[in-house]
Amino acid sequence: MKWQGQGESDNVEDRRGSGGRKTPLAIGGGLIGTIVVIVGIVFFGVDLRDGAPPPGGNNAVKTPGQDDEDKHFAASMLKFTDEVWTEEFKQLDRRYEKPHMVLFDGSVDTQGCGSAPSAVGPFYCPADKTVYLDPSFFDELQTKLGGSKAKFSQAYVIAHEVGHHVQNLLGYNIKLKKFEKFEGKNASIRLELQADYLAGVWAYHGQKKYKFIEPGDVDAALKTARAIGDDRLMKKAGRWPSPESFTHGSEAQRLKWFKLGMEQGDKWRTVIEKFFDANVPPLKL
Repeated sequence: MKWQGQGESDNVEDRRGSGGRKTPLAIGGGLIGTIVVIVGIVFFGVDLRDGAPPPGGNNAVKTPGQDDEDKHFAASMLKFTDEVWTEEFKQLDRRYEKPHMVLFDGSVDTQGCGSAPSAVGPFYCPADKTVYLDPSFFDELQTKLGGSKAKFSQAYVIAHEVGHHVQNLLGYNIKLKKFEKFEGKNASIRLELQADYLAGVWAYHGQKKYKFIEPGDVDAALKTARAIGDDRLMKKAGRWPSPESFTHGSEAQRLKWFKLGMEQGDKWRTVIEKFFDANVPPLKL
């Protein structure tokens, strides 16, 4: 992925090495039970800890100034998403409010969504309109889930979380509440697949503007999308895939919507409502 030299967002806060609390709040079932207000609280929907310390371990804590590429890349991706969504919101006659991003290690405190350990993966907090990211997550993606270290694959992860911010600005978080009464936790599948789609939409428009996709990048990102379906993750955890326990969508669903966004991103303003069609069950999206 061609990402260097394109400028960076100045809305990235680096808290790595700040000595944050290493003992996280209670986690149940791979979700943070006490701070469920986080949208997309666990990117994978499962607990990656397996009794182990957070990704990177206490011996691999990064301090500001170390691994600067992590910060430069994150800041570049935030700029790319800012510019794409600013332009797309203009088409809606709306102003795009740029999100904040916090880089952390170990654990992090949010404003309005409580505290979270690195084990939850990247997440977005709607209360403070901030994307939280421990860069060592990308190593976890490679070693535990068979993902790719390709930059475009990492960009997809960030774009997914920014997709949750777009949803927040457009009011889809509120729409979700209506479906939760009838669909329970499966209702969150609608929000997650929509965020995957919005990540694809970003890639579609970002490629037009920046020409940053190189050979092999798309395959790497699709591999990541395929690896994070609930059914795939359950199999890796030694559990039989159970649709009623899905929260993020199946492998086929995540792959389908990310690809569709990448291929037909100019149609997103008409497609986006499909995710909240009451006539379509979430597992049929």
